[in-house]
Amino acid sequence: MSHPSQFTLLRTRRFLPFFVTQSLGAFNDNIFKQSLILAILYKLTLDGDRSIWVNLCALLFILPFFLFSALAGQFGEKFAKDALIRLIKLGEIAIMAVGAVGFMFYHLSLMLVALFAMGTHSALFGPVKYSILPQALREEELVGGNGLVEMGTFLAILAGTIGAGIMMSSGHYAPIVSTAIIGIAVLGYLASRSIPRAAASSPDMRLNWNIFSQSWATLKLGLGQTPAVSRSIVGNSWFWFVGAIYLTQIPAYAKEWMHGDETVVTLILTVFSVGIAAGSMLCEKLSGRKVEIGLVPFGSFGLTVFGLLLWWHSGGIPDSVEGHGWIEILGFGHTWMVLIDILGLGVFGGFYIVPLYALIQSRTAENERARVIAANNILNALFMVVSAIVSIILLSLAKLSIPQLFLVVSLLNIGVNAYIFKIVPEFTMRFMIWLLSHSMYRVEHRNLELIPDEGAALLVCNHVSFVDALLIGGAVRRPIRFVMYYKIYNLPVLNFIFRTAGTIPIAGRHEDIQIYEKAFTRIARYLKDGELVCIFPEGKLTADGEINEFKGGLTRIIEETPVPVIPLALQGLWGSFFSRDPGKGLFRRLWSRVTLVAGPAVAVEEAEPAKLQEMVGELRGTVR
Repeated sequence: MSHPSQFTLLRTRRFLPFFVTQSLGAFNDNIFKQSLILAILYKLTLDGDRSIWVNLCALLFILPFFLFSALAGQFGEKFAKDALIRLIKLGEIAIMAVGAVGFMFYHLSLMLVALFAMGTHSALFGPVKYSILPQALREEELVGGNGLVEMGTFLAILAGTIGAGIMMSSGHYAPIVSTAIIGIAVLGYLASRSIPRAAASSPDMRLNWNIFSQSWATLKLGLGQTPAVSRSIVGNSWFWFVGAIYLTQIPAYAKEWMHGDETVVTLILTVFSVGIAAGSMLCEKLSGRKVEIGLVPFGSFGLTVFGLLLWWHSGGIPDSVEGHGWIEILGFGHTWMVLIDILGLGVFGGFYIVPLYALIQSRTAENERARVIAANNILNALFMVVSAIVSIILLSLAKLSIPQLFLVVSLLNIGVNAYIFKIVPEFTMRFMIWLLSHSMYRVEHRNLELIPDEGAALLVCNHVSFVDALLIGGAVRRPIRFVMYYKIYNLPVLNFIFRTAGTIPIAGRHEDIQIYEKAFTRIARYLKDGELVCIFPEGKLTADGEINEFKGGLTRIIEETPVPVIPLALQGLWGSFFSRDPGKGLFRRLWSRVTLVAGPAVAVEEAEPAKLQEMVGELRGTVR
């Protein structure tokens, strides 16, 4: 079944004004910040080491995230988000007016005040930026929406960096920069006026104005969420640790290891940003329009591999006294290997970060979401500061080269993410499901919208292979509790996935009465809790590809816990490696098309085993 592209969101009022607003904000941030840094380095008359002033700029921009993110999280829940965004964007106009005066009069102090204020603007905007998405988008749009936001953010950062360089190359840079930053701020405010109403989630909240106690409380709230959410926050912050190291070292890497001029820096930033944008966009297609955290281990793997390759490929470009320009440097074959490595870092960075943001949004209570995102922003800022300290220690004290720093970061990435995936095995479980459904099989689905988005339901399906549960679990957006024969449940490797997913092992009454009764107890509990439970009523794998008789355990389940029954059918699995077809082989039907079909819900009083068997057979048709 085809679905509209995520780009169709750009034609909707519930997303486009917000997208334009946040992209213009990121664009303006970087035009102003980069213009200020270039003014310090090349234009202003200053005493002392200019690098100290540049580092002060970095500190002034990041400091508000420590100071004001906790307040921003409270604001994002107490006030209507659309009104809050408009107020923040009005503030941006005033801030840029101060910055413009600073540029016009070459007044560094005013510029630094404006930079700190822009950092405050970004700190206030962050929680409302990500917490408004689940209110504006449907669940199946959340990954695509986050992908667009990440794409817009990184392309805006790139455009701002390049735009600042172009404007600052002019002999009359001050009026040009001043006009640009005020004009962009005004455009951002005008775009924000079209954002639809997004009601406050906790209008009765009492604000805590003590930034220190509230910051601590916000961090505890974020890291006290479920393991999946709290470790996603840690993973998100780790991404910014890694990203900050790469982005900070790019200018020096381009000069010292590629022997390039400033145009090569722009080339590398462009390739990296395009990679992030491409990875963010691909997330929706690869995830099947659902929050697919199985992409996170995939992204982590790519970050490590391409980081190691960048270390390996560094060097080998001829030296140049004046520095190679970007066109000249593309003539060296070695350059292309480096650029492919940087592109890979960007693409897999997108695979890593977009599902983490979507998971945090989708699994956090609405009345806590803005504060949890604020906690994420505080931790992000902390990790970015630590990344700067680590870089200084490794480069200045340990005397490592920049490529060796990349090597250390790539190896650290293995350890940090191994810890995250160990604490939350759901990441690994979802990755294995995702890998199976995107390598050995091409899984398609029809009518899965008939499965309710919330509330209990019993799914019944034909049983063709050892991986039926994995394929169904990978296709359906909601978590499912599967009931399966205990000997399949105990299979090596697969048992890890089944245990992580909360699968229910069952035995025949005469095989093990204890396992049998315990299974029905757990089924009833999960259904009473409003969850989806899937059973294979045949009680065993098919030995000939045909559907076996549905057993009576189905009747007991719906008598004990009356819920709607949804028939499902798997097509195309018979003959594959995991089926019981005697003629199967590992490479037989590799990458074969498998289809999961859902039928309309069946009322409890009509859910008889024979009738459900007939319905599943009709859904399956003649394709085994």
